[in-house]
Amino acid sequence: MAMTGFTATDHAHMARALRLAERGAYTTKPNPMVGCVIAHGDEVVGEGWHERAGEPHAEVHALRAAGERARGATAYVTLEPCAHTGRTGPCSQALIAGGVARVVAAMRDPFPQVDGAGFAQLQAAGIAVSSGLMEAQARALNRGFLSRVERGRPWLRVKLATSIDGRSALASGESKWISGEASRLDVQRWRARAGAIVTGAGTVLADDPSLTVRLGDDTPFVAPLRVVLDPGLATVARGRVREGDAPTLYLHAPDAKPPRGLDAQHAAVSLREGRFDLGAVLRLLAERGVNEIQLEAGATLAGAFLAEGLVDEVLLYVAPVLLGGDARPLFDGLQIEAMTQKLALDIVESRRIGEDVRLLLRPGTKS
Repeated sequence: MAMTGFTATDHAHMARALRLAERGAYTTKPNPMVGCVIAHGDEVVGEGWHERAGEPHAEVHALRAAGERARGATAYVTLEPCAHTGRTGPCSQALIAGGVARVVAAMRDPFPQVDGAGFAQLQAAGIAVSSGLMEAQARALNRGFLSRVERGRPWLRVKLATSIDGRSALASGESKWISGEASRLDVQRWRARAGAIVTGAGTVLADDPSLTVRLGDDTPFVAPLRVVLDPGLATVARGRVREGDAPTLYLHAPDAKPPRGLDAQHAAVSLREGRFDLGAVLRLLAERGVNEIQLEAGATLAGAFLAEGLVDEVLLYVAPVLLGGDARPLFDGLQIEAMTQKLALDIVESRRIGEDVRLLLRPGTKS
């Protein structure tokens, strides 16, 4: 399979396919986001993206738009066409039936039922197949899906708001509102991407969050699962986290006894030294089809995930305010006593959001 020799036209069409794929960010979960462009040279004759799980894939939308013009064309797709029948038919067969002469994919699909089989079917039908064009961008787009398939756990994003002096809440626990209104609206868009929003019992008791998506317009989205880590099920009788249409799941200790008549979803997770086995929490959510987690919790739970190396990125809203030395830190329990132990974070993106600055950070390798 060819990996090199891509032209400027190839790059332009794949860039367009990646932009199309991203339109499904709020609706395709648990499926990956996929975009497809069908073209003769510079001329685009059809395009599409995977809009919602269970509905036609990107290639089918693009082929429908292209019609007979698909014959002899090149199909640019951000992920290897599927080769199996799930809720929809295999896209590899649709491309073959459509008569395309060449398929350019950004990356191979590691999902076990695909994983090279789509490419093999296309090549067996005499279609020229190339892969690897803009693969880094394609992997970044579907980092949650790839994390679940390749690592067996969702991509974990920690959302935090901080004062300039690095504090996430007052000593009393009060944290509404450190960040401004623009940042709080921005958070909704990140929530809409997530398959689950995870919090702890302490946050439910202190802040009574609803953990729902409120975009303020008619943009479609699939509501993320709300997950409360509550060892003793102390919060099941209360809270806005149970209200509305979004599903809620309580994760509890194996010996916790759910109250009689509890109608909420709940599941036991093993403990280690009296605390949740956080790796087991992530594996359980992966088994439920969660690609991305947004953790919205206090310093204790955020610190525990970070200390165990389970945080993939930090979404940090920095507000131009001071909360003072008695206020709570962003992460608790890291037990850093020497500069050689400091945890390095790489700044992936920095953006002004209203009066605040939004940083997207990922654990780095620098010390």
